[in-house]
Amino acid sequence: MKKLLKPFFFTLLAGILAIPAFSQCETWVNKPNKDALEEAHVLYRQFVKTEEYDKAFEYWKTAYEGAPAADGQRSSHYKDGRSIYIHKFKNATDDAKKQEYADMVIKLFDEQVQCYPKEKELTLALKAYEMFYTLNSPYSENKKACEEAVAAGGKNTSYVVFQPYASIAVWQYQNKQMEAEEARRIYDKLNEIADHSIANNKEYSAYFQQAKDAMNATFAQIEDEIFDCAYFKGKLEPQYREHPDDTEVLKYIYNKLVSKGCPETDPLVQEMKGRYETIVAEENAAKLAAYYAENPGDHGIALFKEGKYTEALNKFEQGIQKEKAGANDSEKLANYYFYMASIEFRQLNRFSAAREDARIAARYKPNWGQPYMLIGDMYAQTSSSCGNDAFDASLAILAAIDKWSYAKSIDSSVSGDANSKISRYSGYYPDRGEAFMRKVNEGDTVTVPCWIGESVRVRVK
Repeated sequence: MKKLLKPFFFTLLAGILAIPAFSQCETWVNKPNKDALEEAHVLYRQFVKTEEYDKAFEYWKTAYEGAPAADGQRSSHYKDGRSIYIHKFKNATDDAKKQEYADMVIKLFDEQVQCYPKEKELTLALKAYEMFYTLNSPYSENKKACEEAVAAGGKNTSYVVFQPYASIAVWQYQNKQMEAEEARRIYDKLNEIADHSIANNKEYSAYFQQAKDAMNATFAQIEDEIFDCAYFKGKLEPQYREHPDDTEVLKYIYNKLVSKGCPETDPLVQEMKGRYETIVAEENAAKLAAYYAENPGDHGIALFKEGKYTEALNKFEQGIQKEKAGANDSEKLANYYFYMASIEFRQLNRFSAAREDARIAARYKPNWGQPYMLIGDMYAQTSSSCGNDAFDASLAILAAIDKWSYAKSIDSSVSGDANSKISRYSGYYPDRGEAFMRKVNEGDTVTVPCWIGESVRVRVK
């Protein structure tokens, strides 16, 4: 009997010795040292919050080794442990140490998945993300992590997986480690997830859209090699036939076929093109009308560019009223007043009104030279009719040059235009002899006659 029991005893002993000192899902609940573990938890958490990871480490180690799963209600020992070890990884200079820390980060991810299965989807996604962006894990291992994250998350997989998975797929395909069929499968799966979440996850829809765009930009490096017109026709035509009156299906499929090089002579493309263009034109018109109803000032800019100045002026006035009653956006108000000033000056010859609106534009946008350039242009254009003679006209030119000079002094972007105008009009300074006859000396301050009415310092030629 003893001979029979002896092998069993050693087998049992080996099994006992193989049991780890603590379970990875063990909690501090009902532990005799519960208070000490909770204290260590509280202490390390304070240091983690301030990113003092070196100070946090020993307290975290005590809390983690005594109760890896904390109280069973929070996964912070795994999450915070990763933050600590990522810090160590980033600051390590020894390759062996870096690998040790990277392995620990991955271990903590895996333990969290086992001990907090409700957090599995996001935990696996973050694992794939950190392996790619932080740990520089081998692509073969990282790809497996991405696959696990997608398998666990399904249509609700986090967007943080998109770029790592796409980048690995593209690299492996380009380096002949992945077939085109698998690359297409990954592309289709990730886009399916993205489209589902963009449509259904209102809180993070924009993040999924951004991640989708970035991911597909990565896939664009190989899309000409792995996709063609025939592939997309075969995949999408059944969907179109099933929903021929669905506007969104029509737009998606038509754009996809065109983007993949299907020729306009293709029967399916021809069939869809007319309907698509009609729908898009109607939608765009409706969207633009709705936008202009909410943004009359921007409508004014569009009308201005179309040469519909009177209508534009009315919209700018509406836009100004709306802004002052609401957001009071200084940039928009400055632009609207400037456009009004331009119309009043160049189209309607309302010089005083134009100058006033240009001054208001300048107040809303300090250090903007364009309003002063415009006022200078007004003075120069009306100089020939200012006052009674050529001397009075030359004073108006001085006023114009003063405005151009001031414009370039506050706004270097107008310097070229300002210098050109100053050079061109400097030949029209007041005549020295005429100034003498009028008992006006160079450097005197005089008032420009006519509607300008500003004071200038006299310079003569």
